[in-house]
Amino acid sequence: MTQPTDIRRDSGHLSTAVRLAADGVPVLPLRRGKLPFGNCPACARNACGGRPNMKTPGPCACPQPCHAWAAATTDPQVIASPAWAPAWRHAAAVAYHPGGAGVTVVDLDDPAAVQWARETLPATRTVTTTRGEHWIYQGTMPSANAVRPGVDIKSLAAYARWLGNGTGVTAPLPDAVRALAVKVPAAPRKAAQSLTEPLGGRGGVCPHRTPTYLDRGVSMAVQRITEARSAIHATVYRTFLAVLSTHGRCGCLTDAHVGRLFSAAQAKGESPRHCTDAWVNALTTLGL
Repeated sequence: MTQPTDIRRDSGHLSTAVRLAADGVPVLPLRRGKLPFGNCPACARNACGGRPNMKTPGPCACPQPCHAWAAATTDPQVIASPAWAPAWRHAAAVAYHPGGAGVTVVDLDDPAAVQWARETLPATRTVTTTRGEHWIYQGTMPSANAVRPGVDIKSLAAYARWLGNGTGVTAPLPDAVRALAVKVPAAPRKAAQSLTEPLGGRGGVCPHRTPTYLDRGVSMAVQRITEARSAIHATVYRTFLAVLSTHGRCGCLTDAHVGRLFSAAQAKGESPRHCTDAWVNALTTLGL
């Protein structure tokens, strides 16, 4: 298909955008500061009723690149249209809608966050950023900011800056990443369940992980709780959820493993009741 002639006059961002769109990646221009362009006069303050708070899924109906991530498109005629031309002339970068491309970006904003990911998450396609890395997984999920220090999740209803293809093979989106965006539910009002029955393992050998892998995973979970500097309750819950998502269905977790997790949480100020509530909530969330 013949591309619009505007592409030949582009300094690079428009050409990149059209190339990505041809690969099925919905794109939009970014201005300085890595920000989307403001809504057009007709859509200012969402007067058009188009995308309140930018939460509604689907493409933007405005002919200009309005409503941030919702403007992302794979249509080359829209991307190179006269309505988008002013934005491209002033664009500082190209962005894309990860959820629309079927992926999730774990945005690691500093070296400490990158180190955490290397110790905690499955290896996947990695893109170097100005201050850290983007880890890209196949699959979508709700986006969430500040899920832990220096870590944002960008997938549905969000945009990420395009920084190249990166290196490595894109891995499936792991439960450990999904768990980061899960909001901590309110503690149940009923009495906390006893530790022995719901928290103990069945004493079997994990069929898909080695004992060394399990011990290392529990040690890393303990370290994650111990090193938390804020949002302790949320960190404890998300860590319990991550451990259970990996080992909760095979019966390899023992009371000793759970006791280590509880001890780490209580050393950070969590009460035994809060620990049990967080564990029970995690079991319920995972359907265990």
